[in-house]
Amino acid sequence: MKFWPAELNADKLSGSESCLPVRSNVGLLISRSLRVEELCMKPNKRTSPLFILLLYVAALNSAAAEKKLPNIGILATGGTIAGAAASGTQAGYTSGAVTIDAMLAAVPGIKDLANVKGEQISNVGSQDMTLDIMLTLAKRINALLAQDDVDGIVVTHGTDTLEETAFFLNLVVKSDKPVVMVGSMRPSTAVSADGPLNLFNAVGVAVDPRSRGRGVLVVMNDWIHGAHSLTKTSTTAVQTFMSPLRGLVGISTYGKNDFYNTPGWKHTTASEFDIGNVTRLPRVDILFACADMSPDLIDAAVANGAKGIVIAGVGNGNMNRASLEAAARTAKKGVVVVRSTRVATGTVGRNVEVNDDDVNLIASDELNPQKSRILLMLALLKPRSNADIQNLFYTY
Repeated sequence: MKFWPAELNADKLSGSESCLPVRSNVGLLISRSLRVEELCMKPNKRTSPLFILLLYVAALNSAAAEKKLPNIGILATGGTIAGAAASGTQAGYTSGAVTIDAMLAAVPGIKDLANVKGEQISNVGSQDMTLDIMLTLAKRINALLAQDDVDGIVVTHGTDTLEETAFFLNLVVKSDKPVVMVGSMRPSTAVSADGPLNLFNAVGVAVDPRSRGRGVLVVMNDWIHGAHSLTKTSTTAVQTFMSPLRGLVGISTYGKNDFYNTPGWKHTTASEFDIGNVTRLPRVDILFACADMSPDLIDAAVANGAKGIVIAGVGNGNMNRASLEAAARTAKKGVVVVRSTRVATGTVGRNVEVNDDDVNLIASDELNPQKSRILLMLALLKPRSNADIQNLFYTY
Protein backbone atom coordinates (compact mmCIF):
# COMPACT_ATOMS: atom_id res chain seq x y z
CA MET A 1 0.00 0.00 0.00
CA LYS A 2 1.47 3.35 -1.05
CA PHE A 3 0.17 6.80 -0.23
CA TRP A 4 0.63 9.80 -2.52
CA PRO A 5 -1.17 13.08 -3.27
CA ALA A 6 -3.43 13.02 -6.31
CA GLU A 7 -2.09 14.67 -9.41
CA LEU A 8 -4.04 17.57 -10.90
CA ASN A 9 -3.98 18.67 -14.50
CA ALA A 10 -3.72 22.44 -14.79
CA ASP A 11 -5.47 22.37 -18.16
CA LYS A 12 -8.63 21.17 -16.42
CA LEU A 13 -8.67 23.92 -13.83
CA SER A 14 -10.07 26.48 -16.22
CA GLY A 15 -11.73 26.58 -19.58
CA SER A 16 -9.13 29.14 -20.61
CA GLU A 17 -5.57 28.66 -21.66
CA SER A 18 -3.34 26.63 -19.32
CA CYS A 19 -1.85 28.68 -16.50
CA LEU A 20 0.96 27.72 -14.11
CA PRO A 21 3.25 24.86 -15.02
CA VAL A 22 2.51 21.70 -13.01
CA ARG A 23 5.06 18.99 -12.30
CA SER A 24 3.51 15.54 -12.13
CA ASN A 25 5.63 14.56 -9.16
CA VAL A 26 4.34 17.51 -7.17
CA GLY A 27 0.63 17.05 -7.67
CA LEU A 28 -0.18 20.77 -7.44
CA LEU A 29 -2.95 21.48 -4.94
CA ILE A 30 -4.48 24.95 -5.15
CA SER A 31 -4.68 26.95 -1.95
CA ARG A 32 -8.26 27.42 -0.76
CA SER A 33 -7.53 31.10 -0.25
CA LEU A 34 -6.87 31.64 -3.98
CA ARG A 35 -9.41 31.57 -6.79
CA VAL A 36 -8.64 29.41 -9.81
CA GLU A 37 -9.26 32.44 -12.01
CA GLU A 38 -6.46 34.29 -10.22
CA LEU A 39 -4.03 31.50 -10.83
CA CYS A 40 -5.03 30.99 -14.42
CA MET A 41 -5.23 34.54 -15.73
CA LYS A 42 -2.83 35.35 -18.51
CA PRO A 43 0.16 37.53 -17.66
CA ASN A 44 -0.32 41.11 -18.84
CA LYS A 45 1.08 44.52 -18.18
CA ARG A 46 -0.59 44.63 -14.75
CA THR A 47 0.50 41.12 -13.74
CA SER A 48 4.16 41.00 -12.80
CA PRO A 49 6.24 37.82 -13.05
CA LEU A 50 6.92 38.19 -9.32
CA PHE A 51 3.19 37.99 -8.59
CA ILE A 52 2.87 34.83 -10.65
CA LEU A 53 5.89 33.34 -8.85
CA LEU A 54 4.37 34.13 -5.43
CA LEU A 55 1.12 32.42 -6.41
CA TYR A 56 3.06 29.41 -7.59
CA VAL A 57 5.00 29.19 -4.30
CA ALA A 58 1.74 29.51 -2.35
CA ALA A 59 0.28 26.61 -4.29
CA LEU A 60 3.37 24.49 -3.62
CA ASN A 61 3.18 25.30 0.07
CA SER A 62 -0.45 24.21 0.05
CA ALA A 63 0.57 20.94 -1.56
CA ALA A 64 3.27 20.43 1.07
CA ALA A 65 0.77 21.09 3.86
CA GLU A 66 -1.63 18.58 2.30
CA LYS A 67 1.12 15.97 2.21
CA LYS A 68 1.67 16.35 5.94
CA LEU A 69 -1.58 14.55 6.73
CA PRO A 70 -0.63 11.18 8.26
CA ASN A 71 -1.14 8.07 6.15
CA ILE A 72 -3.34 5.55 7.96
CA GLY A 73 -4.12 2.07 6.68
CA ILE A 74 -7.52 0.71 7.69
CA LEU A 75 -7.69 -3.08 7.73
CA ALA A 76 -11.19 -4.54 7.90
CA THR A 77 -12.04 -7.95 9.33
CA GLY A 78 -15.84 -7.71 9.56
CA GLY A 79 -17.98 -7.67 12.69
CA THR A 80 -20.98 -5.63 13.77
CA ILE A 81 -19.32 -2.42 12.60
CA ALA A 82 -19.68 -3.89 9.10
CA GLY A 83 -23.11 -5.38 9.86
CA ALA A 84 -26.45 -4.70 8.20
CA ALA A 85 -30.09 -5.34 9.06
CA ALA A 86 -33.37 -5.10 7.16
CA SER A 87 -34.46 -2.13 9.28
CA GLY A 88 -32.87 0.42 11.58
CA THR A 89 -34.66 -0.81 14.69
CA GLN A 90 -34.42 -4.60 14.64
CA ALA A 91 -32.09 -6.51 16.96
CA GLY A 92 -31.04 -9.14 14.45
CA TYR A 93 -28.46 -8.37 11.77
CA THR A 94 -25.79 -9.95 9.61
CA SER A 95 -22.18 -9.27 10.60
CA GLY A 96 -19.58 -8.54 7.96
CA ALA A 97 -22.04 -7.43 5.29
CA VAL A 98 -20.50 -4.02 4.50
CA THR A 99 -17.15 -3.42 2.81
CA ILE A 100 -14.45 -1.13 4.17
CA ASP A 101 -14.98 1.36 1.32
CA ALA A 102 -18.65 1.69 2.25
CA MET A 103 -17.76 2.16 5.91
CA LEU A 104 -15.29 4.93 5.12
CA ALA A 105 -17.83 6.67 2.92
CA ALA A 106 -20.22 6.80 5.89
CA VAL A 107 -17.79 8.76 8.09
CA PRO A 108 -17.86 12.48 7.24
CA GLY A 109 -14.60 14.30 7.90
CA ILE A 110 -12.41 11.24 8.27
CA LYS A 111 -10.25 12.38 5.35
CA ASP A 112 -9.60 15.64 7.16
CA LEU A 113 -7.77 13.64 9.83
CA ALA A 114 -5.61 11.49 7.57
CA ASN A 115 -5.00 10.07 4.16
CA VAL A 116 -6.84 6.79 4.64
CA LYS A 117 -6.69 3.67 2.56
CA GLY A 118 -8.82 0.59 3.24
CA GLU A 119 -8.04 -3.07 2.77
CA GLN A 120 -10.30 -6.05 3.39
CA ILE A 121 -8.50 -8.80 5.35
CA SER A 122 -11.69 -10.79 6.04
CA ASN A 123 -15.39 -10.10 6.48
CA VAL A 124 -16.66 -12.31 9.29
CA GLY A 125 -18.47 -11.93 12.55
CA SER A 126 -15.84 -12.10 15.26
CA GLN A 127 -17.39 -15.28 16.65
CA ASP A 128 -15.88 -16.77 13.48
CA MET A 129 -12.49 -15.12 13.92
CA THR A 130 -9.79 -17.74 13.45
CA LEU A 131 -6.14 -18.01 14.39
CA ASP A 132 -5.32 -18.12 10.68
CA ILE A 133 -7.00 -14.73 10.18
CA MET A 134 -5.15 -13.35 13.21
CA LEU A 135 -1.83 -14.48 11.76
CA THR A 136 -2.65 -13.00 8.36
CA LEU A 137 -3.70 -9.72 9.97
CA ALA A 138 -0.58 -9.48 12.13
CA LYS A 139 1.77 -10.20 9.23
CA ARG A 140 0.00 -7.61 7.06
CA ILE A 141 0.27 -4.99 9.82
CA ASN A 142 3.98 -5.67 10.23
CA ALA A 143 4.52 -5.40 6.48
CA LEU A 144 2.64 -2.10 6.23
CA LEU A 145 4.22 -0.50 9.28
CA ALA A 146 7.66 -1.31 7.92
CA GLN A 147 6.94 1.20 5.13
CA ASP A 148 8.10 4.75 5.75
CA ASP A 149 4.93 6.17 4.21
CA VAL A 150 2.53 4.38 6.60
CA ASP A 151 2.09 6.18 9.91
CA GLY A 152 -0.40 3.93 11.67
CA ILE A 153 -3.03 1.21 11.34
CA VAL A 154 -6.70 1.00 12.31
CA VAL A 155 -8.32 -2.45 12.46
CA THR A 156 -12.11 -2.82 12.31
CA HIS A 157 -13.26 -5.92 14.17
CA GLY A 158 -16.28 -7.51 15.80
CA THR A 159 -16.52 -7.02 19.56
CA ASP A 160 -17.06 -10.65 20.62
CA THR A 161 -13.40 -11.63 20.27
CA LEU A 162 -11.86 -8.18 19.79
CA GLU A 163 -9.95 -8.36 23.08
CA GLU A 164 -8.27 -11.60 21.98
CA THR A 165 -7.12 -10.22 18.64
CA ALA A 166 -6.02 -6.98 20.31
CA PHE A 167 -3.91 -8.86 22.85
CA PHE A 168 -2.46 -11.12 20.15
CA LEU A 169 -1.42 -8.11 18.06
CA ASN A 170 -0.04 -6.44 21.19
CA LEU A 171 2.38 -9.36 21.50
CA VAL A 172 3.41 -9.82 17.85
CA VAL A 173 3.36 -6.42 16.11
CA LYS A 174 6.93 -5.23 15.59
CA SER A 175 6.49 -1.46 15.46
CA ASP A 176 5.86 1.36 17.91
CA LYS A 177 3.63 3.12 15.37
CA PRO A 178 -0.01 3.28 16.49
CA VAL A 179 -2.21 0.24 15.97
CA VAL A 180 -5.81 0.97 16.97
CA MET A 181 -8.67 -1.52 16.99
CA VAL A 182 -12.30 -0.46 16.75
CA GLY A 183 -15.73 -2.03 16.56
CA SER A 184 -19.34 -1.23 17.29
CA MET A 185 -22.28 -2.67 19.16
CA ARG A 186 -24.87 -1.63 16.59
CA PRO A 187 -24.84 -2.48 12.88
CA SER A 188 -24.23 0.21 10.29
CA THR A 189 -27.92 0.31 9.38
CA ALA A 190 -29.16 0.90 12.94
CA VAL A 191 -30.79 4.05 14.23
CA SER A 192 -27.99 5.84 16.11
CA ALA A 193 -25.29 3.48 14.84
CA ASP A 194 -22.14 3.84 16.93
CA GLY A 195 -19.71 2.60 14.28
CA PRO A 196 -19.04 5.82 12.30
CA LEU A 197 -18.01 7.92 15.31
CA ASN A 198 -16.02 5.02 16.76
CA LEU A 199 -14.13 4.75 13.46
CA PHE A 200 -13.60 8.52 13.31
CA ASN A 201 -12.18 8.50 16.84
CA ALA A 202 -10.00 5.48 16.09
CA VAL A 203 -8.37 7.33 13.19
CA GLY A 204 -8.03 10.36 15.49
CA VAL A 205 -6.10 8.20 17.96
CA ALA A 206 -4.01 6.59 15.22
CA VAL A 207 -2.80 9.99 13.94
CA ASP A 208 -1.97 11.28 17.42
CA PRO A 209 1.81 11.17 18.02
CA ARG A 210 1.13 10.44 21.69
CA SER A 211 -0.29 7.05 20.72
CA ARG A 212 3.14 5.78 19.71
CA GLY A 213 4.75 3.30 22.06
CA ARG A 214 1.58 2.49 24.02
CA GLY A 215 1.01 -0.87 22.38
CA VAL A 216 -2.20 -1.85 20.63
CA LEU A 217 -5.10 0.40 21.65
CA VAL A 218 -8.85 -0.15 21.42
CA VAL A 219 -11.23 2.78 20.88
CA MET A 220 -14.91 2.28 21.67
CA ASN A 221 -17.58 4.76 22.73
CA ASP A 222 -15.09 7.60 23.35
CA TRP A 223 -12.82 5.46 25.57
CA ILE A 224 -9.25 4.42 24.80
CA HIS A 225 -8.24 1.05 26.28
CA GLY A 226 -4.97 -0.86 26.39
CA ALA A 227 -4.97 -4.36 24.91
CA HIS A 228 -3.71 -5.95 28.12
CA SER A 229 -6.53 -4.84 30.38
CA LEU A 230 -9.78 -4.39 28.48
CA THR A 231 -12.61 -6.89 28.44
CA LYS A 232 -16.15 -7.03 27.09
CA THR A 233 -18.69 -6.76 29.91
CA SER A 234 -22.12 -6.45 28.29
CA THR A 235 -23.81 -8.43 25.55
CA THR A 236 -25.54 -5.41 23.99
CA ALA A 237 -24.62 -2.08 25.67
CA VAL A 238 -22.52 0.38 23.65
CA GLN A 239 -20.30 0.95 26.70
CA THR A 240 -19.45 -2.74 26.76
CA PHE A 241 -15.65 -2.53 27.10
CA MET A 242 -14.10 -1.86 30.48
CA SER A 243 -10.57 -1.99 31.88
CA PRO A 244 -11.45 -2.86 35.47
CA LEU A 245 -7.97 -3.50 36.86
CA ARG A 246 -5.87 -0.75 35.30
CA GLY A 247 -8.35 1.82 34.01
CA LEU A 248 -8.45 3.71 30.75
CA VAL A 249 -5.48 4.77 28.68
CA GLY A 250 -7.43 7.87 27.70
CA ILE A 251 -10.52 9.42 26.14
CA SER A 252 -11.20 10.38 22.51
CA THR A 253 -13.86 12.99 21.75
CA TYR A 254 -14.57 13.74 18.11
CA GLY A 255 -10.96 13.01 17.21
CA LYS A 256 -9.43 14.95 20.10
CA ASN A 257 -7.62 12.87 22.72
CA ASP A 258 -6.63 13.00 26.37
CA PHE A 259 -4.18 10.34 27.54
CA TYR A 260 -4.04 9.26 31.18
CA ASN A 261 -1.46 6.47 31.31
CA THR A 262 0.81 4.18 29.34
CA PRO A 263 0.42 0.40 29.77
CA GLY A 264 3.41 -0.93 31.65
CA TRP A 265 3.72 -4.47 30.31
CA LYS A 266 6.01 -5.55 27.51
CA HIS A 267 4.45 -5.29 24.07
CA THR A 268 5.14 -4.80 20.34
CA THR A 269 8.81 -3.83 19.85
CA ALA A 270 9.76 -5.09 23.34
CA SER A 271 7.99 -8.43 22.86
CA GLU A 272 10.04 -11.58 22.29
CA PHE A 273 7.34 -13.25 20.17
CA ASP A 274 7.91 -13.40 16.42
CA ILE A 275 5.31 -14.93 14.10
CA GLY A 276 7.12 -14.05 10.86
CA ASN A 277 7.56 -17.72 9.95
CA VAL A 278 4.67 -19.14 11.96
CA THR A 279 1.86 -20.77 9.98
CA ARG A 280 0.08 -22.59 12.80
CA LEU A 281 -0.31 -21.98 16.53
CA PRO A 282 -0.38 -24.78 19.13
CA ARG A 283 -3.81 -25.88 20.34
CA VAL A 284 -4.77 -24.51 23.75
CA ASP A 285 -8.22 -25.22 25.21
CA ILE A 286 -10.20 -23.27 27.80
CA LEU A 287 -12.24 -25.25 30.34
CA PHE A 288 -14.90 -23.58 32.48
CA ALA A 289 -14.83 -24.59 36.12
CA CYS A 290 -18.06 -24.97 38.08
CA ALA A 291 -19.50 -26.77 41.09
CA ASP A 292 -18.78 -30.50 40.82
CA MET A 293 -16.68 -30.02 37.69
CA SER A 294 -15.99 -33.21 35.75
CA PRO A 295 -12.24 -33.95 35.66
CA ASP A 296 -12.58 -35.98 32.47
CA LEU A 297 -12.90 -32.69 30.57
CA ILE A 298 -9.18 -32.17 31.19
CA ASP A 299 -8.37 -35.66 29.96
CA ALA A 300 -10.55 -35.14 26.87
CA ALA A 301 -8.74 -31.94 25.94
CA VAL A 302 -5.38 -33.70 26.08
CA ALA A 303 -6.70 -36.70 24.15
CA ASN A 304 -7.84 -34.37 21.36
CA GLY A 305 -4.45 -32.72 20.94
CA ALA A 306 -4.32 -29.81 23.38
CA LYS A 307 -0.76 -28.75 24.14
CA GLY A 308 -1.96 -26.40 26.84
CA ILE A 309 -5.08 -25.92 28.96
CA VAL A 310 -6.48 -22.82 30.62
CA ILE A 311 -8.89 -23.38 33.49
CA ALA A 312 -11.43 -20.57 33.93
CA GLY A 313 -11.50 -21.32 37.63
CA VAL A 314 -13.87 -20.26 40.36
CA GLY A 315 -12.70 -17.48 42.64
CA ASN A 316 -8.91 -17.22 42.72
CA GLY A 317 -8.46 -19.70 39.89
CA ASN A 318 -9.74 -22.65 41.90
CA MET A 319 -11.29 -25.97 40.88
CA ASN A 320 -12.60 -28.97 42.79
CA ARG A 321 -10.20 -31.57 44.17
CA ALA A 322 -10.83 -34.14 41.42
CA SER A 323 -10.15 -31.60 38.68
CA LEU A 324 -7.05 -30.28 40.47
CA GLU A 325 -5.67 -33.82 40.62
CA ALA A 326 -6.41 -34.28 36.90
CA ALA A 327 -4.68 -30.98 36.14
CA ALA A 328 -1.61 -32.04 38.13
CA ARG A 329 -1.43 -35.38 36.26
CA THR A 330 -1.71 -33.54 32.96
CA ALA A 331 1.01 -31.06 33.87
CA LYS A 332 3.31 -33.92 34.85
CA LYS A 333 2.94 -35.27 31.29
CA GLY A 334 4.21 -31.98 29.87
CA VAL A 335 0.92 -30.29 28.99
CA VAL A 336 0.97 -26.77 30.43
CA VAL A 337 -2.03 -25.95 32.65
CA VAL A 338 -2.82 -22.33 33.54
CA ARG A 339 -5.20 -21.32 36.32
CA SER A 340 -7.22 -18.24 35.38
CA THR A 341 -10.63 -17.19 36.69
CA ARG A 342 -14.19 -16.88 35.48
CA VAL A 343 -14.62 -13.87 37.78
CA ALA A 344 -14.85 -10.54 35.94
CA THR A 345 -12.08 -8.76 37.84
CA GLY A 346 -9.13 -9.54 40.10
CA THR A 347 -5.84 -11.39 39.83
CA VAL A 348 -5.01 -15.07 40.20
CA GLY A 349 -2.13 -15.43 42.64
CA ARG A 350 0.50 -18.12 42.62
CA ASN A 351 0.72 -20.47 45.62
CA VAL A 352 -2.26 -18.90 47.37
CA GLU A 353 -5.09 -21.44 47.66
CA VAL A 354 -3.34 -23.87 45.32
CA ASN A 355 0.28 -24.90 45.83
CA ASP A 356 1.33 -24.36 42.23
CA ASP A 357 4.92 -25.33 42.92
CA ASP A 358 3.85 -28.82 44.00
CA VAL A 359 1.40 -29.46 41.14
CA ASN A 360 3.31 -27.64 38.36
CA LEU A 361 0.54 -25.22 37.44
CA ILE A 362 0.77 -21.63 36.16
CA ALA A 363 -1.11 -18.69 37.71
CA SER A 364 -2.52 -16.23 35.15
CA ASP A 365 -1.94 -13.11 37.27
CA GLU A 366 -4.10 -10.38 35.62
CA LEU A 367 -4.97 -12.20 32.39
CA ASN A 368 -8.49 -13.53 31.91
CA PRO A 369 -8.93 -17.00 30.36
CA GLN A 370 -9.16 -15.83 26.74
CA LYS A 371 -6.01 -13.72 26.96
CA SER A 372 -4.22 -16.44 28.92
CA ARG A 373 -4.90 -18.75 25.99
CA ILE A 374 -3.37 -16.27 23.52
CA LEU A 375 -0.21 -15.86 25.60
CA LEU A 376 0.14 -19.60 26.21
CA MET A 377 -0.16 -20.40 22.49
CA LEU A 378 2.69 -18.02 21.72
CA ALA A 379 4.74 -19.30 24.67
CA LEU A 380 4.44 -22.86 23.35
CA LEU A 381 6.03 -21.98 20.02
CA LYS A 382 9.32 -23.04 21.59
CA PRO A 383 10.29 -25.21 24.58
CA ARG A 384 10.12 -23.37 27.91
CA SER A 385 10.21 -24.35 31.56
CA ASN A 386 7.22 -23.76 33.82
CA ALA A 387 9.19 -21.04 35.56
CA ASP A 388 9.79 -19.29 32.24
CA ILE A 389 6.12 -19.49 31.30
CA GLN A 390 5.07 -18.15 34.70
CA ASN A 391 7.39 -15.20 34.19
CA LEU A 392 5.72 -14.48 30.84
CA PHE A 393 2.40 -14.05 32.64
CA TYR A 394 3.99 -11.50 34.95
CA THR A 395 5.70 -9.71 32.04
CA TYR A 396 3.01 -9.49 29.36
